[in-house]
Amino acid sequence: MSLARCFNVDDFRKLAKKRLPSPIFNYIDGGADDEVTLKRNTSAFDDCNLVPNVLRDVSSVDMSTTVLGQKINMPLFLAPTAMHRLYHHDGEKATSRAAEKFGTFFGMSTIATTSIEEVGNLTSGPKLFQLYIHKDRGLTDNLVERCQRANFKALCLTVDTIVAGNRERDHRTGFTTPPKLTLASLISFALHPEWTINYLMHERFKLPNLPHTEKGGQSIETSVINYINSQFDPTMNWKDAEYVAKKWKGAFALKGITSVADAKKAVDIGATAIMISNHGGRQLDASMSPFDVLADIVDAVGDKIDVILDGGVRRGTHVLKALALGAKACSFGKAYLYALSAGGQAGVEAVLKIMHDEIKRGMTLMGCRNIKELTKDSLIFRKR
Repeated sequence: MSLARCFNVDDFRKLAKKRLPSPIFNYIDGGADDEVTLKRNTSAFDDCNLVPNVLRDVSSVDMSTTVLGQKINMPLFLAPTAMHRLYHHDGEKATSRAAEKFGTFFGMSTIATTSIEEVGNLTSGPKLFQLYIHKDRGLTDNLVERCQRANFKALCLTVDTIVAGNRERDHRTGFTTPPKLTLASLISFALHPEWTINYLMHERFKLPNLPHTEKGGQSIETSVINYINSQFDPTMNWKDAEYVAKKWKGAFALKGITSVADAKKAVDIGATAIMISNHGGRQLDASMSPFDVLADIVDAVGDKIDVILDGGVRRGTHVLKALALGAKACSFGKAYLYALSAGGQAGVEAVLKIMHDEIKRGMTLMGCRNIKELTKDSLIFRKR
């Protein structure tokens, strides 16, 4: 199987599974506990059908939207996800360049394997930085200031990760960062020599935005779960979010909102956007999927704040359904990480091209010439 034979996200997933050692693949692919929420994130889109309208003259279709203060060429962008060099040696360099090529946001994680400054200088496309509140508040402030100097266009504060979810797949596979050989992982690394050689021969794994992960010039081997539990501040509250919004002074989103009450509070503290997200089903299992709560949140605050759906997107039709319910845009994470693993920058460009074409084709078949023509009338929910 090759990139040329990848026609949808599931194809990229299969190729990623073939190319990655088991601990790395399952870190992308997994969720918390029984993975009920992980599965629901995508299956929720199946509860409704799109309504096509014909004879509309769709010779010209405008897919652009304005979100987080920036006009982007398609209503889908790359959500911030951690440690891209685990999946391909070009890491965030590959993903940021692919996003720039398609004129959409690149989301960068605090736990990135490329520095804020390097990504800031690498591309001219719009960039979103994803922030955590650390116990070391000086580090949190420093990250915000570095993003301002690097000309990032937006900041999002992740609010659903004060403690790590129970990611049982990571326990079973012995996943660590940086990867290390264990009895559980040795065979898998040996069976994937191309990945292993690339990992060992290229730049040393590091987390350059987090100086306290370095000791004596060497990365401290620790799992992501241990890092979250030891470094993220569980006392984080609405005053902290308001403080970050005021310090940033620009387009600011809260990522991890899944309730109407919290969406209203986000408006009150000065956020300009919310990302409806459950962290890819990796935190609280049995929590609501983003699509299940989207309509209620849009009805409550959609005229006051940008609403972004993050989670479960695998098809262009999923994006169309979210836009019809009032989302300004969608973001996705797992899907483009599969593609990155399958083929680096070329893989990410390939999955973005597929999603771009699916969205445009879907709008054409629905008789929608622009995003505004996607409304609640474009959907019919099935009776249960």
